[in-house]
Amino acid sequence: MENLNAAIAKLKVVADAADSAAGAAQNCADQLAAAGHVASGGAVDPFVFRLAIFALAVFVGYYVVWSVTPALHTPLMSETNAISSVIVVGALLAVGVAAVDSGSTLARVVGFIALTLASVNIFGGFLVTERMLAMYKKKG
Repeated sequence: MENLNAAIAKLKVVADAADSAAGAAQNCADQLAAAGHVASGGAVDPFVFRLAIFALAVFVGYYVVWSVTPALHTPLMSETNAISSVIVVGALLAVGVAAVDSGSTLARVVGFIALTLASVNIFGGFLVTERMLAMYKKKG
């Protein structure tokens, strides 16, 4: 029982740290939106400013990914699935919020979906990497 109480206490500390990080990220986004609002003389709604940043990020990501040489594309993309491990940690925190008496059902559902998709992405990345490496093995 003591181990369970210690685990719950640790989960509360982790949840508090995640909440603090989310608050800091929201604060940064709010400051960036406020800076855009001030820079435009108050003519741009903060939502539109954030939407513009998202659209620019999509275009930059598209051109970065598609400008990679095709011979390097598969190894790079299959190995970057390690980034999904960060998503898995966040999703586990979202799914586990029930253990610390905080969070909503929506957070748990979205966390479970994120956990499932990230796990599929990681597993698929390992399969692609294994298949790619099998092409370079000597047959004989």
